[in-house]
Amino acid sequence: MGSLRSMQIVWDDLLDAFSSDEESIYFLDRETGEVFFVPTGYEDGEFWSEVGMHRQRYLRIPAFDYEEERYLVYEFIRQLDDPGLKELLKRTFSGKSTFGKLDEILAFYPDEEERLVRMKDEVMSGRIKFWLEEHDLYPETAGGLF
Repeated sequence: MGSLRSMQIVWDDLLDAFSSDEESIYFLDRETGEVFFVPTGYEDGEFWSEVGMHRQRYLRIPAFDYEEERYLVYEFIRQLDDPGLKELLKRTFSGKSTFGKLDEILAFYPDEEERLVRMKDEVMSGRIKFWLEEHDLYPETAGGLF
């Protein structure tokens, strides 16, 4: 795409952007490393014109991928060893159970809850790093940053 570029980007800001719903549109400023957002219905024509004219500078960050999340949860459930928990979560995942939401059920299984969080973090981190590499960005490592 362009030349390789090393910059400081705050990991938590990127994580928030990649985890966002569709109510906001996030951008990464390739010159400053800043992550910023605007509401989806933002109607400032001057802003959109600026972003459009400088597409190489302002990279739109992809929104949260619900299909990827569903697949991750499916894989998590598939790998469970506890047959009772596995069946309960399968029914909940498929919408056939009224026993609560996945997060509520896992609150009673802290080890499994922690494992799911780790799986989500790994997937999200990989997705962000791939996106950065795709745009020839290699964040510097420093306190609070990658």
